[in-house]
Amino acid sequence: MSFPRSAVAAAACAVLGLPLSVSDAFAQADDAARIVITATRQPTRIDAQLSDVTVIDRQQIEQAAGRTLTELLAQQPGLQLTANGGLGKTSNVFMRGTDPRHTLLLVDGVRHGSATTGQPSFDNIPLEAIERIEIVRGPLSSLYGADAAGGVIQVFTRRGRTGLHPNASAGAGSGGYGAAAAGLAFGEGTFSGVVQLQHQQNRGFSATNERAAFGNFNPDDDGFKQNAASAALGWRFGSDWRLGARALHAEGRTQIDDGPGADALAELTSQTLGLDLSGSVLQGWHTTVRAARSTDGYDTVRTASPFGTLGLFETRQTQLSWDNSIDTPIGSLLLLAEHLKQQVRKPETPYELTQRTINAAAVGLNGRAGGHTWQASLRHDRNSQFGHESTGNLAYGYDITPQWRVSAAGGTSFVAPSFNQLYWPGFGNPNLKPERGRNRELSLRWQPVEAHRVQLTGFSNRVRGFIDESGPVIGNVPTARFDGATLAYEGRIAQWRIGAAYDELRARSDDGTPLVRRAKHSLKLVADRRFGDWEAGATLAAHGRRPDSTWDASFNQVPVTLPAYALLDLRAQWSFAPGWSLQARLNNVTDKQYETAYGYNQPGRELYLTLRWAPH
Repeated sequence: MSFPRSAVAAAACAVLGLPLSVSDAFAQADDAARIVITATRQPTRIDAQLSDVTVIDRQQIEQAAGRTLTELLAQQPGLQLTANGGLGKTSNVFMRGTDPRHTLLLVDGVRHGSATTGQPSFDNIPLEAIERIEIVRGPLSSLYGADAAGGVIQVFTRRGRTGLHPNASAGAGSGGYGAAAAGLAFGEGTFSGVVQLQHQQNRGFSATNERAAFGNFNPDDDGFKQNAASAALGWRFGSDWRLGARALHAEGRTQIDDGPGADALAELTSQTLGLDLSGSVLQGWHTTVRAARSTDGYDTVRTASPFGTLGLFETRQTQLSWDNSIDTPIGSLLLLAEHLKQQVRKPETPYELTQRTINAAAVGLNGRAGGHTWQASLRHDRNSQFGHESTGNLAYGYDITPQWRVSAAGGTSFVAPSFNQLYWPGFGNPNLKPERGRNRELSLRWQPVEAHRVQLTGFSNRVRGFIDESGPVIGNVPTARFDGATLAYEGRIAQWRIGAAYDELRARSDDGTPLVRRAKHSLKLVADRRFGDWEAGATLAAHGRRPDSTWDASFNQVPVTLPAYALLDLRAQWSFAPGWSLQARLNNVTDKQYETAYGYNQPGRELYLTLRWAPH
């Protein structure tokens, strides 16, 4: 039998604002919070998922005042952080130890990242624009194509809803931090929409210290300033058709360190635009057509480095897709056609090649009968640079009892070399081949009641032709291996909401050399409780030692070790009047000095206060 798609789709449409219009069943937030989209490209209840999925909701996002998006992500199981400083500085995540290049970032279904570096672009996405985040661990190239060898992170911006729902906030904090945001979600009859505006800035701290390579150390403060806006409009017509438009635009100015003698500065641009039409062609057949574009820009305005390049690096990705979901006796069938065009530009001499196109078709099946659950997908890509690539994924789960489920999954992936890796003068290698991954995982889940859930997941990911950038010449090496396990718990004990996760990871090249900046051991704990009009909580994140490398004066690579560290954050919120709340957050309580990249500083102890107004 198939999933009850009508109820699932309605819940997703009601709360996520996605282009799915079937009925108004299960429109309550508690139900829709259990719906995820990213893991199968179809709305599915999270308890029916066989993938390792985490959802970060709006309340958790509001609790992250002063933190960056990557810091928020790195508090989740299976993810670790690397950052060259604080707000607005280059940062990324390792998902299950795979390279940052192996994580695909989507904003409302639109790819967002740099095709020059090959990495997702998290640093200029404003938290105030985000409604929720879905994290799916494990390869998803069979649904999304290149780059999803480690997993997918999808950011959903704010949604329209029936009535008038204004919001506003103002915040201040350490390091000259100041922020203000305001927005309005609205809807009546067949129309709905949302508008959200945000500004934030800080004086910051020095991004580097005296250990930074290539003479990049500069002791000045490195601040960040950002203005951002997001908007969405939706119109329902006919029996269950919907036309939707969505936009996000953010501009940032970030001070960076690349040596003394100049206050180096870069301007960041992040933009996503999307237009989609969806509805039921026939009973049990739902279709969505989408046209979208994303822009990622990094413009170096000032530099102190003799190796620095002034000017704009820009990636534009144009995406056309046609998704079809069809109910069948054996599950919900997904049929997909997609076109992607990536265009890049760099200052001075352009790349040897400045664009590529990918045409793809995919099929997926998600079903459940009795205690059996199955999910499968197969995709074929035709890349204008690298020819034909086929990837697949197969997962099966069995409910041993109503409380216990065991599941197994296997999948393949590929990652195309970035334009920098191929064509950067003196560094690139135009003979690079795509990386190809093969992942296997086993999972055991115990959920005695809805208030408790424990999951143990073991995984083994082999990436053939891994692109190694550590030597003097970039090239493909035979393999890289990513093996590990995650034990995670979430639930409620008395009045407490508790989360805990322990990660064990081995990330190494084919000769056994550990890959840099990944900790073998990580522990994350979170606890929150409500006391009448008060809420209080704490988050603890501890990471073991990690290997890294630097360069000496003769430009020889030297191995180093980043020490272990633990961070404790405390937070409290007082709801002192209807719709009004005051939030206090103390990050890094012990003022721990630590690095996630050798020679680059991370924030010390910081205090943030935020006043919010959001009448129901």
